[in-house]
Amino acid sequence: MYPKAIQKLIDIFSKFPTVGPRTATRFVFYLMKTKKEEIEDLIKSITNLKKRVKICPFCFNPFEGEDNLCKICSDSSGDKTLLCIVEKETDLTSIEKTKKYKGLYFILGGTVSKLKKQDLKKLKIKELTERIKNPQKFGISDAKFKEIIIATNPTTEGEATALYLERILKPLTCGEPAEPIKITRLGRGLPVGAELEYADKETLGSALEGRK
Repeated sequence: MYPKAIQKLIDIFSKFPTVGPRTATRFVFYLMKTKKEEIEDLIKSITNLKKRVKICPFCFNPFEGEDNLCKICSDSSGDKTLLCIVEKETDLTSIEKTKKYKGLYFILGGTVSKLKKQDLKKLKIKELTERIKNPQKFGISDAKFKEIIIATNPTTEGEATALYLERILKPLTCGEPAEPIKITRLGRGLPVGAELEYADKETLGSALEGRK
């Protein structure tokens, strides 16, 4: 129906999360009406995204700069005994905005749906256990985790993921001599079915403080 150049862009936008063919089509026709200078600025921004943004080797959070670690992981004043596991980057940002958590993070990369094998393969479970056992290998020289907070969303998938993580993490220990690591989850201040990304700072802060 559309010229190849238009259809190509529709197909590309349709691959974006939560974007279907209709929304993708609107994006393309919006771009067609956009000034050339704005299009060039968009192209430049996308190019810079790939050139300048790095992924933190410890937590997998994207960042810019010359440091090897992101700002949170390289902060010497942070609490290196705490590790908070989140589903995605926006969840990390939401927790940071509460200013009630001062530890490290790990971005899991998604959730599992009824523990399907294909979903499990997408999660960074191996990377997570490696960083808990040997944080020094990934740039955190003074970390000794005493508590791991499972901060998945209170959705069906988030709950299934949290239960799976609890089974994986419970046998882990830290330090010499080895001590069990405390595994906690966010308090019930968050409504069931909600997502951290959209929670207000007060509610999310209360959930953090009420973890158990």
